[in-house]
Formats: sequence, C-alpha cells, structure tokens
Amino acid sequence: MNKLAEQYKGKVDFYAVYILEAHPTDVWQMQSNVKDNVLFRSPTNEAERFGVANACVRKLGIHFPALVDGINNQVELAYTGWPDRLYLIGQGGRVLYKSTPGPFGFHPDDLAAAMKKLPTS
Repeated sequence: MNKLAEQYKGKVDFYAVYILEAHPTDVWQMQSNVKDNVLFRSPTNEAERFGVANACVRKLGIHFPALVDGINNQVELAYTGWPDRLYLIGQGGRVLYKSTPGPFGFHPDDLAAAMKKLPTS
C-alpha cells in the first residue's frame, strides 16, 4: 500500500482508517498475534483507541495518514470495514472499489486497476 500511495501521490489521497481491534485479548486471540506480540484489549474510550491505532500504524509501517474511527464505530457501521477492507472513494463520496474482507481479501493490484480507471483531469 505504501508503494501505491507513493505512485499515486497527487492524484489519490491515501488514508488508513483504524476501526475495531480485530483480535482483542479480552475477546479472542490469534496465535500469530501472540507470536508477534500484538496484544491489545478492546479500547473502552477514544484515547485508548488512538493509542492502539498509533501502535498499529507503527508496527505495520504505514507511511500515509491514519484516521481513527470514534468509539461509537460510525465509520465501521457506515462502510463495513471490519476486519480489513480497501476502498476507493470517488468524487462526492461514491464508492468506486471495495475489496473483499482482509487481510486475505487485500489485493493491492485490484485497487491499482481501479485507480487506473480514474479520470486524468
């Protein structure tokens, strides 16, 4: 994603939007998270959610801006972003591309193909 963000800089704005913690320690945990020491409980307020989001951005090496959904999960409810999704939002807020659920549904090449179809003006 960092590569695509750099390639399309000036044409498309990239944002990561942190929503719900996918595998919180107080609900259920994946062994890969234990191995990688990615262990967070479900945030109970916005300050905790910002802290977990910050750790996520650093751990994943995301080089474009990150936004954080409020504790009321309005973005998640509006866009169904859980567990992970890639979106391309066009002018006027129209969804031009929505990936299948990630991380296995993350296909940056599909997003790149959708971006190539954008008008060049």
